Amino acid sequence: MSNLPQERFSSFSEFWPYYLSEHSVASCRHVHFIGTNGFVAYLIYLSSESSYVLIAFIAALIIGKLAFASEAKRNASWALFLMIGLMTWVEPRFIYGVLFAYFFAWVGHFLIEHNRPATFQYTLWSLTGDFKMCAQMWRGHLWRQSANSDVQINIEGKS
Repeated sequence: MSNLPQERFSSFSEFWPYYLSEHSVASCRHVHFIGTNGFVAYLIYLSSESSYVLIAFIAALIIGKLAFASEAKRNASWALFLMIGLMTWVEPRFIYGVLFAYFFAWVGHFLIEHNRPATFQYTLWSLTGDFKMCAQMWRGHLWRQSANSDVQINIEGKS
């Protein structure tokens, strides 16, 4: 299922090659792209209706930034739950965007890639990896299969 190393990664830069290896099938990356961009579009829509959504989003980003480094020692899922909770408290419809994004991501992992999402072990780094992967796709990278050298796969995890 997953080639997650026994020892935790000590930085996001160490985690990134592993994250890409868990998204080696192009169609898995494609459905992530749909889910993430749908989430972003929905967040923009919600923000256009209320400035409180934007303020809450900035606060959620600060929570994520403060907890980001702790991912090297332990799963920081508490921070993601706090971020989602804050956003949902301010705008209850926010949860629909989260569900949309995770639905597409998990379809990619369970039905296409046939692996376990890294988000269960590296919650914030996986979220960051997803946005980084989508940003690279917007720049025209990572659309083809990894055999075409778009993705450098490090199956061993840590090097």
